[in-house]
Amino acid sequence: MKHKGLWVVGQGAAGLSAAISAKEAAQEMGQPLSVSLLDGQSEPHSGGNTRWSPSNIRLQPDFQVEPGFVASMLAQSGGRADAAYFEQLAAHAPDTASWLQGLGVTFQSPPYYLAKGPARIQPVGGGAALLQVLRQRARQLGIDFVQHFRLTGLLTDQGRVSGVEGVSTQMVQGQGQTSSLRADAVVLACGGFQGNAHMLAKHLGQAAAGFRLISPGTGHNDGAGIRAALAAGALPSGDWQGAHAEPVDARSQQSAPVVLVYPFGLVLNTLGQRFFDEGAALMHETWEALSHELQTRCPQGRAYAIADAALLDIPDYQRAIRSEVPPIQADSLTELAEAIGVPTPALLATVQGFNAACSGDVQRFDASRTDGLACQPEGQPPKSNWARPLVRAPFLAWPLQGALVYTFGGLQTDVQARVLGPQGPIAGLYAAGEITGHFYGVAPNSVAMLRALVFGRIAGRTAFEDGVSG
Repeated sequence: MKHKGLWVVGQGAAGLSAAISAKEAAQEMGQPLSVSLLDGQSEPHSGGNTRWSPSNIRLQPDFQVEPGFVASMLAQSGGRADAAYFEQLAAHAPDTASWLQGLGVTFQSPPYYLAKGPARIQPVGGGAALLQVLRQRARQLGIDFVQHFRLTGLLTDQGRVSGVEGVSTQMVQGQGQTSSLRADAVVLACGGFQGNAHMLAKHLGQAAAGFRLISPGTGHNDGAGIRAALAAGALPSGDWQGAHAEPVDARSQQSAPVVLVYPFGLVLNTLGQRFFDEGAALMHETWEALSHELQTRCPQGRAYAIADAALLDIPDYQRAIRSEVPPIQADSLTELAEAIGVPTPALLATVQGFNAACSGDVQRFDASRTDGLACQPEGQPPKSNWARPLVRAPFLAWPLQGALVYTFGGLQTDVQARVLGPQGPIAGLYAAGEITGHFYGVAPNSVAMLRALVFGRIAGRTAFEDGVSG
């Protein structure tokens, strides 16, 4: 089948932005352009992570990028990130937010959890509302939506990508129907490989294969686009041993039921032992490390965040808890240990040892910043901030497990969202969003959605300007 124009694989924020941008660019030039969006799911389940994401975007309320943004990205990556990529992101971010607002997206500036974090905005209604607006715009432009198409490979012709191969996820007489769909160019916007247990085990270790996924849409991102592009000669990029994860309430079945009050109490494994500096830094600088520790080092991948009544004195402490399940509550530490199934002698010894080391002035406690209230319990990890003894009933506990959000390893792209091979850009192939490998070490806070939108738009426009015709 020949499709004169552009295939976009993935109907999340990056894919929709690419399709709309390409079509808008063609309209500006008065040229016809056929654009189609592919997704492996039905429409109500399409969009990968975007549909379930709060879609925090690292911009100030006036849509400006914070001072020092690029330097922060480079520092956070340990100097491994591509400065030009983040400079391009910063340059186009304000216009992208204004574009979304013009389409009808309404933004709010949500309060951060508890500790001070980077400035951010958020579409009212989160990712689901964002998808609704973008899908409406795409349909206005005459963009086609193709559901139930699972990518299996890319078509090439004399070094140029000339379409996609795939299989229908709707069964026909017991078998999926295979298709070869030809076009002038392809934009890959179908996410990372967090939904592929084999790839997780290969790149992040065997324990990662059993990671809980943060949302129902997360598992749809199975690395198919990455594998297809690599097979077509694309270069890998990003931290292939890295992935963003968050600690969630192990009892909840909701999407992203994060429990982020752990810096203000203790985290104990099921043996009653501390294994982590809960106060090492601000929450958004430690939650990823904690989640990986939970998955790789804790028995059954579980631990408990415990606190005492002092937590309840923190104004709006509930902002840091997104679980709908109330905490386990007890009038004594002994009762708490019994309620959560942790050996009572071990829990008591851990908390008593921690309490004995808390010699700082508790009046210095400040949940909104790193307060320097530290302690070094004998035989335990240090606690670098927010170290107060746990002495006041009621005592509270939340069972924790790590939940995987997205992986960092992906495709190498330039600042125009062209996928790169050993000799430079691969003709006819573009990529945006989680599928691209530009994150290292830890996930930069509230940047994933921003880059999906910005580089999605860039990918679509670049594909058109590079010669996609109608």
